[in-house]
Amino acid sequence: MAITRFTAGSAGPWQIDRVLAVTGPTLAPAERLQVSALPPTADSESVWILSGATSYKRYTERAEQAALDAVQPALGRPDARCAALIPITKSSRWWDLPQDERRAVFEETSHHIAIGLEYLPAIARQLYHSRDLDEPFDFLTWFEYAPGDATAFEELLARLRTSREWDYVEREVDIRLSR
Repeated sequence: MAITRFTAGSAGPWQIDRVLAVTGPTLAPAERLQVSALPPTADSESVWILSGATSYKRYTERAEQAALDAVQPALGRPDARCAALIPITKSSRWWDLPQDERRAVFEETSHHIAIGLEYLPAIARQLYHSRDLDEPFDFLTWFEYAPGDATAFEELLARLRTSREWDYVEREVDIRLSR
């Protein structure tokens, strides 16, 4: 399990354009963001550090994973000069549901994967799990896209945020970046 760290401060290739609380408390504003697989250097310039791990696909069935793998682009494409980091915490009501009921909300009623597939390959994404790392958020989702796909990205977020799954979100911060 690889840990990725998102370090906000005065250094990093990504300029932080905005930090917006969608639900619950926000994060402190910062100038730049460094995304790294290495432990961050202890530095008085760091405003906040979020960590997450890539993990097995918890709510994805085989056919869905095959469809995602067929069109999911790699991160770091030169034309993807826009990014978003969206940390999310779900409520205890979510975590109290059995796995099959969470899956039903996630895909069968909210259509999370199906919606995401409509925006691939324009919008690349990577999900990081943070709940088991004793982090302040359960999930960190990193998105990258070209400036011309910004409207599509807003549409993607709007559709997800109106789904039943978002009834369980108790904290969400929308961090927009550019390079």
